[in-house]
Amino acid sequence: MSPIPPTPPADQGSVPVPPGSRPSAGHRGALARVVVAAVLLLAGLAVPLLGPELALDGTGEGTGPGAGPVTWLRTLLFLALAVHVGELFARALTHRLPAGADVPEPPEPSSWSPAAATVGFLSAFGLALIVSTGNMLPSRLADMDLGGLYGSRDGTLALVEVNAFLLAGLLALTRHRALAALPLGAVIVAEALRAHPEVHSPLFGSALTLVHLTCAALWTGGLLHVLRTARRWHDRPTAAAALLGRYSRLALLLFVLITATGLVSTARRLPPENVLGTAYGRVLVAKLLLVAAAVALAFTARRRLRLSPHTPAVLAPARAELLVLVLAVALSALLTAVPIPVFYQPAFWWDWF
Repeated sequence: MSPIPPTPPADQGSVPVPPGSRPSAGHRGALARVVVAAVLLLAGLAVPLLGPELALDGTGEGTGPGAGPVTWLRTLLFLALAVHVGELFARALTHRLPAGADVPEPPEPSSWSPAAATVGFLSAFGLALIVSTGNMLPSRLADMDLGGLYGSRDGTLALVEVNAFLLAGLLALTRHRALAALPLGAVIVAEALRAHPEVHSPLFGSALTLVHLTCAALWTGGLLHVLRTARRWHDRPTAAAALLGRYSRLALLLFVLITATGLVSTARRLPPENVLGTAYGRVLVAKLLLVAAAVALAFTARRRLRLSPHTPAVLAPARAELLVLVLAVALSALLTAVPIPVFYQPAFWWDWF
């Protein structure tokens, strides 16, 4: 019998680590994604709280005392609009999937449209109250003149948004949910008209905002519902990959339209030499950086979808893209609360409108 070799003495300073106690690469990646998501959400919450003051710092511009609440309310309004419009958009994509996509039953997750319409209605009503006091925060009921809303342009547009969200919410509770696209379209038209009170070619500016806001709502809200549907279809990866692929192709067109309308709108309102010298320009630059980050994440998700469409790793950059887009929506709301630059360039072909 051969002798058993002696066990070498253990290092006095070392502690044996049981297998499985060290975090795996997957756990570390999940933790990193949670941290990034938390940072982005906190940044989104900070936009209405600190955004106006940070954007105005050192510019010499001033804004009303209601800039913070207006940013909050319009952020909620834009997000509610995106959720409702995006759900209608994604449901239309789902119903047009190829016959071989193996769509499961039930084919769709639960609807968020009624909740989104409720949030939109309350946000629009809050903004209407601020408009009724002359764009000031009401401190008492006597300050509000709701009847006077009918006598002003901003008041009429605010009431259109309130009633449109109410109608969209009622339609969302019926079998004819697709008809909610009509009042939601009225909200977008009202926002486009409200954003352009200028004297020079306001209809052309409103048309740009109409396309810009519609595409942004479809991009953000559509991605949210597509991700919810893909999660619901976790056991049907072929159908989920088909839906993600169809959405990503349309999202590229939406991005092109958003970029084109945004650049033309900026050229009409903001001189290049004053981009960083105005609050509007600073917020706009921050928004452009976020949109660029969202596009990079979208291309990453598209590449993963093409290489391995049936793996859950495809959804990780898409989820990050959604969070970045939500933050960009908050900055878009902040743009409506900071002073608009007193600048107009009636150049090129848009001077004809």
